[in-house]
Amino acid sequence: MVDSPSDEWSAARVGIQFDVPRMWRLWNYWLGGKDNYPVDRALGDAVTEVYPEMRVAAREYQAFLGRVVSFLAGEAGITQFLVIGTGFPDAENVHDVAQRINPAARVVYVDDDPSVLAHGRALLTSTTPAGVTICLDANVRDPVIFLAEAQEALNFNKPVAAIFLSMLGNVAAYDEARAIVAKVAAGLPTGSYLALGDFADTSEGVRAANAIYQEYGSQPYRLRTTGQLAELVDGLSLVEPGLVPVNRWRPGLVSLADPVDIFGVVARTD
Repeated sequence: MVDSPSDEWSAARVGIQFDVPRMWRLWNYWLGGKDNYPVDRALGDAVTEVYPEMRVAAREYQAFLGRVVSFLAGEAGITQFLVIGTGFPDAENVHDVAQRINPAARVVYVDDDPSVLAHGRALLTSTTPAGVTICLDANVRDPVIFLAEAQEALNFNKPVAAIFLSMLGNVAAYDEARAIVAKVAAGLPTGSYLALGDFADTSEGVRAANAIYQEYGSQPYRLRTTGQLAELVDGLSLVEPGLVPVNRWRPGLVSLADPVDIFGVVARTD
């Protein structure tokens, strides 16, 4: 039996595997959402048993994303966003934050997971008449294709902010992950920005959590060292404070919380 209040309709329509844990549904569970199945909750609980910081890390990552988009749409004056690896729609998505600051902001989400796209096309809609929000069905590992397709909605004569939503760990080969980031950075217009955040190999707890996920999850996830994450944006101009735990990236008031194992960075591409 499908045990999810809002997913039952789409499971049959797009072939969602509700008997296999999915990363985006795990995040939804850790964030307190209801769009997950028993198999996701079981794995989510197994992860938090060995890594109690998981729920805090998930919340801090969401808060980091909001601050990043606020910076980009506000201080940096970016009006166009390319979100790579959509994830599950949340209360504060990229377009929600961006269009609150600039009602004319244009946002393209890129993913190739049928379940993510089904939800995205239903829930990721512009909050303002002047704004544009679309979900693009494209392989996140093929920047040449999705950059070309994104230009149907984004004007590449103006700066674009590309945001990798905790998806580079799903690329098993580090050289491939670096190549994806490099191709995106090279394909963006002058004056653009690139932001990313991913778990780092910085504690025994996160390594134990990843070992459990590797055994039972549906996708691989590779922890990288902070040095490897820094290399992903090598050659770009880092926005202060550079690569740091996400709860230490421009937190506003001084954060007394312990640093989490997710590291984030924002960089200018030229």
